[in-house]
Amino acid sequence: MADAVATTTDPVDPVAVLRMLTEGLAATEASIVRLQAVREAHLAVAQRLAEEIAAAASEHARPDSADLVSRSVAAELAGVLHMSDRVVQARMSRAADLMTRYPETMRAFSDARINGAHARLIHDAGAPLDDDARSRYEQAAVAACIDETPHRAKRAVERIAERLAPRSLTERHRDAQSNRTVWREDLPDGQKALGLIHSAAVIDGIYDRLTQQARLVTTENAKAARNADAQGRSGADGRSGSDGLGDPADTRTVDQLRADLCADLLLTATPRGHDSAEGLLAAIQARIELTVPALTLLASDATAGSAPHPGVAPAFGVRAEQPAELAGGQPIDSRTARVLAGGAAAWERVLTHPVTGAILAVDHYRPNADLRRLLHARDSRFRFPTCGLPPRAQDLDHTVDAARGGATEEGNLGGLCRRHHVLKHQTAWTVRQRGAGVLEWTSPAGYSYIDRPPSPVTFTIDDQDPDPPWAKDPAAPGS
Repeated sequence: MADAVATTTDPVDPVAVLRMLTEGLAATEASIVRLQAVREAHLAVAQRLAEEIAAAASEHARPDSADLVSRSVAAELAGVLHMSDRVVQARMSRAADLMTRYPETMRAFSDARINGAHARLIHDAGAPLDDDARSRYEQAAVAACIDETPHRAKRAVERIAERLAPRSLTERHRDAQSNRTVWREDLPDGQKALGLIHSAAVIDGIYDRLTQQARLVTTENAKAARNADAQGRSGADGRSGSDGLGDPADTRTVDQLRADLCADLLLTATPRGHDSAEGLLAAIQARIELTVPALTLLASDATAGSAPHPGVAPAFGVRAEQPAELAGGQPIDSRTARVLAGGAAAWERVLTHPVTGAILAVDHYRPNADLRRLLHARDSRFRFPTCGLPPRAQDLDHTVDAARGGATEEGNLGGLCRRHHVLKHQTAWTVRQRGAGVLEWTSPAGYSYIDRPPSPVTFTIDDQDPDPPWAKDPAAPGS
């Protein structure tokens, strides 16, 4: 018994526990990587299947039939992967290319000697190589990736590819420059990211100039702060510099200054480095589609997010601030919404159901195209199940074709991007309306997917009064 007690009270060896934990985690990670390789194999088979279906129907097919079949198969898989079919189609193509042209990479991937990020690195860096060079490149690249992180292996793999490339970097750069672009990406908390693809020298030059400007502002702010301390002045009296630079109260970091200066340069062509929403937003001349609850417009910055507005019955329990939305459904902060709304030249009213938030009607000063406006307000994104793009240039598709008697009305229309509009008409995908804007899509394999129109704003009644003030007859006694 004494021995048993001694055994149970022995201290745990943390080194042994850490060793077991490390070994267990390594085994788990290896299993995950092997499953990821199996997933790539499934995607490659899907691409092969699409190509075989397209080849079988090639005699009487459209010129773009191969892409249409690939889209249809990708849409089928996207429904179960809960991903965009565009992403799935791109991954199918990559997986098929890996299986065909990078066999050593896939073997190392399947054996968990490298992971998915390594495989993508090898694939992307080897894109310019011909078949003869690719075999030599792949062996060296896989060896460079083993026991290294993808980030650390990236430079070595790219150098191997560069040595074997049939065309010089100058030639490839000239071609690559034709793909320069700018894009946006949604972020949480009312933010967005702006991306730019351009020459490396241009990007570094932009970043360096913003950095120099940010450091100049920081230096002048520090000088102003020292002058204010020396002269015993307030922050407002401590400004210095012939250009108005220098504010001892300015505590922005270099990163924040770079962002503000970049925004100023793009919006006003003047690097003033504004840090206020009003200063930046006043310079925006582009068209912005915005849904703003009336209570958000009525609320001030001091009352936003607090108690219900005095003019609103408390039976709703509605906060003074409700989130506004950009076209596409991304929420933005109420202060930005009010600044943009203040500069709007015209207004359109979107009537929503007081409980569900469903779009009921849209009215405006020019009554033409009412139906298009109603659908645009109802469908703040495209209506294919895995498509989340905002409807800036949507095709209004008749669920029942107009040529077959389908009415041009809200209950027979849905906004689709051109990709999925073509997919509906040229493949076995079908759709039917289930009422209230709800669409039921059926895939070629027979699976059903329900797509509901997003509700921009939803109010919840949390008061127990069965006859809230907004429902009472104004002529009734006591009203």
